[in-house]
Amino acid sequence: MRKPRVFVAGPVSWNRLVFLDQLPEARPHTVFASGHRTTVGGTSAGKALNLASLGADVTLRTVVGDDAAGRAVLDVLERAGVEVIAEVADGATEQHLNLMDPHGGRVSIYLELPELRVSRHDERTAAALAAADAAVIDLADHARPLLSAARAAGVPVWCDLHDYDGVADFHRDFLEAADYVFLNNDAFTGEDALSVFLKSLDKPAVATLGAAGALGVAEGAVHRVPAVPIEEIVDTNGAGDAFFSGFLLAHLASADMPAAMTAGAEQAARCLASPNLAPEA
Repeated sequence: MRKPRVFVAGPVSWNRLVFLDQLPEARPHTVFASGHRTTVGGTSAGKALNLASLGADVTLRTVVGDDAAGRAVLDVLERAGVEVIAEVADGATEQHLNLMDPHGGRVSIYLELPELRVSRHDERTAAALAAADAAVIDLADHARPLLSAARAAGVPVWCDLHDYDGVADFHRDFLEAADYVFLNNDAFTGEDALSVFLKSLDKPAVATLGAAGALGVAEGAVHRVPAVPIEEIVDTNGAGDAFFSGFLLAHLASADMPAAMTAGAEQAARCLASPNLAPEA
């Protein structure tokens, strides 16, 4: 049996993680970090690394700068077995400063954001997209044109809308093009409102709820799964991408919604127990 083929398009970054006992208040003061490190980041890197760790054949089309940060990101991805189609933009590779607390709280500060003016690998991208079993198109302007390309190629489109509130214009193209929708519950005041929104989409949709697990809707039926308990949360970065990846590959293996959600929760737990965006394969 051949490996599932997944095409991913979207952002990668080189991040500095700063670990704090608690996130700083909005007032002038000094705090001391309990630790810090640099590592690969970005939602598309998180998905590509988790998919690869689960045994998928992954192609990631992304944008980097011609700099040390970009080379570091590409090295991590390629060593994990991800085929990377790297469009090189003017300026620096995307970089974030992430302030982290022990409970999963995070403030992400964007330091650099590349702008792709001219794409140079359109033919290679189109070929990889056409050969895929699923196309994951993440939130980024440089990925937006691939929504229509995936639809034209007849490849199912999977979109992670993150903290979408149901009205933001930036997300609309992704929502409308998606065959499968994921998001988190950050913008919703309660589970009832979230459930109503998911049902309104009239397509399979899943919302992650952090420590409360996940909520999914398919064909009008509502499904819930709990989070998988772990002894210690090492790093929350990438947990949502891990859930998405576990669900996607279970779906490609013909799992129904509850079973796919369980697979997502299991991969998220493995990610939370790892210091990296994805657990070691």
